[in-house]
Amino acid sequence: MNPPSVAAATFGLADGAIADLSVCWLGRMEFAAALLLQEEILAKKRKDRLSADELLLLEHEPVYTIGRTPDRSSLLGAAHLPHPLFSINRGGQATYHGPGQLMGYPIIDLRRCGQDLHRYLRWTEQLLIELLAKYGIAASRRESLTGVWAENRKIASIGVGVRHWITMHGFALNVCGDLSPFSHIVPCGINRVAMTSIEKETGNEFSVVEIGEALEKLALDRIIDLRVAPEVEPINA
Repeated sequence: MNPPSVAAATFGLADGAIADLSVCWLGRMEFAAALLLQEEILAKKRKDRLSADELLLLEHEPVYTIGRTPDRSSLLGAAHLPHPLFSINRGGQATYHGPGQLMGYPIIDLRRCGQDLHRYLRWTEQLLIELLAKYGIAASRRESLTGVWAENRKIASIGVGVRHWITMHGFALNVCGDLSPFSHIVPCGINRVAMTSIEKETGNEFSVVEIGEALEKLALDRIIDLRVAPEVEPINA
């Protein structure tokens, strides 16, 4: 993937400042390192509201995560898990991340987006639905279940954390490779859910980098759909 790309547009910030999106491909990274990087970017954005929103694209080494919930039944006890487990500040139940999965971590100031978390979640789902359509996959949402589905098979999971109206964590899109690690948990707490991937749905081979490049272009084009235009003061005749 090419070096970070930036799309910019003005959204009524102070002094005509620029609210932009920077997309960065990080390659394969341990989960702990990616979490630390997100924390650093979020802290920077808290101090400087005019700093660019960022979208980190990467793959993880095998890992399980679970959100901030007292109900940990989706881990099925956890002692049997073949890979490390992280409890993190996102919503949702247990999931798996690993090679063959495109991770996307948007670090976005929702104060530029109407402070509307539901709008942000729907934007993220729509971004993935449009991406999958490019590969002939008719993906969709399912009522009351965050994420993206190919018929009754889950192809992308979404888990978001928000601090001071700035997002972290994000989405995991199954591109290719081994899905068997999902069998050690109840993915996203949904019993008997079938997990799928772009490779399984199309019968064709794709790399995470290839799908990441397509997602980058789409995100830069669609970021404006998430923004809320400032109200225009009426002009007195």
